[in-house]
Amino acid sequence: MKEILLKYLARFTTLSEKEQGAILDEIATQEYKKGTIFLRQGDIPTKCYFVLNGCVRQYSIDEKGKEVTSQFYTEEQAIVNLGQHKPNHSSAYFLACLEDCTLVVGNLDTVSDMFSKYAQLETMSRKMLEENLGEIQDEFASFIASTPEERYKTALQKRPHLIDRVPQHQLASYLGMTPESLSRIKKRTSANQT
Repeated sequence: MKEILLKYLARFTTLSEKEQGAILDEIATQEYKKGTIFLRQGDIPTKCYFVLNGCVRQYSIDEKGKEVTSQFYTEEQAIVNLGQHKPNHSSAYFLACLEDCTLVVGNLDTVSDMFSKYAQLETMSRKMLEENLGEIQDEFASFIASTPEERYKTALQKRPHLIDRVPQHQLASYLGMTPESLSRIKKRTSANQT
């Protein structure tokens, strides 16, 4: 699993092998069982995460009590809570493991210490965040402009592994449709491919 982190350090920094090793020694990983909720809507986040293995669902519960899935995080994706701009800093989302997960866990209170020690880590984090936000912007623009069937086909093309890894009702919520609509679209798409 450390190879994944080394890949990101090499991609976004010019740190020496010795510095990379020291950073890896300071990074904490944590294993979570399937079903674990490690952040609740309304909690004040104290940690950030990077998925080494597994699938994490980001969702909220609306005023009617309905769960709305807004993201799935899988291998090599960062989970950053950007709610620091809110007056109470509370999370708008739940984060829950859909599978057994191994995550890098960073403490938000000590992240600036790591940045001070290894200045390139701050640059790496910024570059990863910029890349992430660019992808999210593109996904959001595409989501708004597309039909439910187009959203499903985009998911098949860009994130095919999600189709079999997440429950259909959660995938439907993520794609902005009912489970019944998703079922019909999957059937149509499958029939068109044969």
